Amino acid sequence: MKRLITNLQNIWKVKELRERILLTLGLILVYRIGSFVILPGVNYEVLKAASEGSSEGQRTLENLLSMFSGGGFNNASVMALGIMPYISASIIMQLLGMAVPAVQKMQNEGESGRKQINNYTRVLTIVICALQAPSYLSMYVESKGALPADAGMFWWTQTILVLVAGSMFAVWLGERITEKGIGNGISLLIAVGILSRLPGGFIAEVGKSFEAGNMIKLVLEVIAFMLVVMVTILVVQGVRRIPLNTAKRIVGARAADTQGARNYLPIKVNASGVMPIIFAQAIMTIPVMIFVGATNSQGEGGFLQRMLSNPYGLSYNLLLCLLIIVFTYFYTAIMINPRKIADDLKRSGGFIPGIRPGEETANYIDTLVSRITFPGSLFLATIAIIPAIAKMVGVNDAFAMFFGGTSLLIMVGVVLDTLQQIETYLLNRHMDGLMEGSKVRGRRSPNELSGF
Repeated sequence: MKRLITNLQNIWKVKELRERILLTLGLILVYRIGSFVILPGVNYEVLKAASEGSSEGQRTLENLLSMFSGGGFNNASVMALGIMPYISASIIMQLLGMAVPAVQKMQNEGESGRKQINNYTRVLTIVICALQAPSYLSMYVESKGALPADAGMFWWTQTILVLVAGSMFAVWLGERITEKGIGNGISLLIAVGILSRLPGGFIAEVGKSFEAGNMIKLVLEVIAFMLVVMVTILVVQGVRRIPLNTAKRIVGARAADTQGARNYLPIKVNASGVMPIIFAQAIMTIPVMIFVGATNSQGEGGFLQRMLSNPYGLSYNLLLCLLIIVFTYFYTAIMINPRKIADDLKRSGGFIPGIRPGEETANYIDTLVSRITFPGSLFLATIAIIPAIAKMVGVNDAFAMFFGGTSLLIMVGVVLDTLQQIETYLLNRHMDGLMEGSKVRGRRSPNELSGF
């Protein structure tokens, strides 16, 4: 406890860090408030009553969508679409970067190219929002009878514009957090929407266990939850260190050591981080938003609708696992370029012991990354289906979502990334980090390369 208090005092002493944290908290608060601002004319009481009377599978699906929009989906708020259209647009732009030469050229132009890609991503986000907004209003709000009685063309037009503006405002908040706050703003907004449901889900599980008189089951659930979290952190933090030999620098008039210095090239087991989960969930969100509320009065639908209507169903989880594996390889290929690493090592005079510089080094790194990525992708896919298993053993829907899957991985990834940034600010000012004595990645030892 004393160390925790000392760490908090250190954070408060660093003016820039203090201002960034306060700004981040303020922008997150604005985002949360926006998720409770109801669309003009929508009858929230009717919407809430209709949602409570929906089938269990449909309520679960709606809660899943609402979780990633910070609660705005269920509330029919001005931010009902949340940040997911921007994620979908980012996926499309990255896919285009692999197939379209013009986009590849922009990716290689450095900062100016990145700004151009961001502008195109925002425009594409507006297009996706304009397509999703009418579907949301008709398939969700209108199907529950919550539209105003005099809803005409003018109301539909202005409401669609409000939804588009709300989503773009959420994107703007995320970008401001990334630029002037702490952590990745887009990921933080998604994580906050997820974390806001954890207390309610746990309280509901406590009440359920208390009524059944089975508190031992609750204790076992909490232990299982903590074990899953710890294993997830271990894998997310797992690193394969490739030994390197590099020439020592000449300091003043002293000659360099001819034996060179031993350094390490760290390759993370989960190099793609939380992005494959976010990407996979964003892809799953598109058809889900089209089909939600679209069942007929008998509750029947087409094959694709039945397959995606139950987040705890076998078909839904199999498709989610497949997308996670694909995006893990895809995003790892974007994040790690073996040829570029080999060229950088060659120019700096570094080499991997026993491996020739150049093409052989690139092939060695590529093979190693592929071998590491495979178990990492399987781990992510396994974590994704744990909520379905928790649901099968009797855990309530709200709490089962946090036993694994997208919710847990996003929370762990975002929290660790934010802690690493805070660590960096503290260590740069010769202060103890938040995790003194631990092995949080980001606090690298002096002999570990930081350029790769």
